[in-house]
Amino acid sequence: MRDTSPARLSRIYRYPVKGLSAEPLEKTSLQVGEPLPGDRHYAIENGASGFEASAPRYFPKSYFLMLMRNERLATWQTHFDEATGLLTIRRGGEVLAEGRLETIEGRETIERFFAAHCADELRGAPKVLSGGGHSFSDVARKVLSIINLESLKAIEAMVGQPVHPLRFRANLYVEGWPAWQEFDFLDQTLKVGDCRLKVVKRIVRCAAVNVDPETGARDLNLPHTLMQKLGHSDCGVYAEVISAGTVRVGDTIAPAEVF
Repeated sequence: MRDTSPARLSRIYRYPVKGLSAEPLEKTSLQVGEPLPGDRHYAIENGASGFEASAPRYFPKSYFLMLMRNERLATWQTHFDEATGLLTIRRGGEVLAEGRLETIEGRETIERFFAAHCADELRGAPKVLSGGGHSFSDVARKVLSIINLESLKAIEAMVGQPVHPLRFRANLYVEGWPAWQEFDFLDQTLKVGDCRLKVVKRIVRCAAVNVDPETGARDLNLPHTLMQKLGHSDCGVYAEVISAGTVRVGDTIAPAEVF
């Protein structure tokens, strides 16, 4: 019988700029059919993509700077101030660049930084993109991502070393489920806080998870390890918001049928 004991929402993150640093949250409000607010709100275009801010739509991640190919992104610590729209890029405490992403001048400042520091990886002039409520997710569906921390412990046992949870760049991190139980919830509804989420897809992992989020070193091959050990390269699940509300760190998360 499946263990349906309530688990706990351990951490909440959003990633204001695709490929750049995580922002921890204590709580956030979720809306039906929408991703986590402010998540991947911006992206750095790597050569012309055809993206139109007035009619935003999904583009594959290959059109943007991202960790799968551009691991140097992890060597910078970035902070986004939602109130002012100011993005600050640091290395070792030193401010390398900052600009307000909702102004032309601010975007140009950030674009010049990436043009100078990623020149050998660019297919054209880098451009800061945004499009209203659009999220530059890796998938076309409007979802949020969930990682089971016990599954990460199982991966640590496979590779024989610690695996930083932020390699997986999830929105919600859960503790209290047995390893890999998240896959049992496919097509099921979870209740967290006063929201309900429908689990819609397993997450197939790419080379982005091989990059240490603190050093930028590409020091593991986790998709290969998962395939070798488990016969697939999946870790985590995507879920759609089907009932709006607020979620907080510490909230119980469990199948809706339990409540």
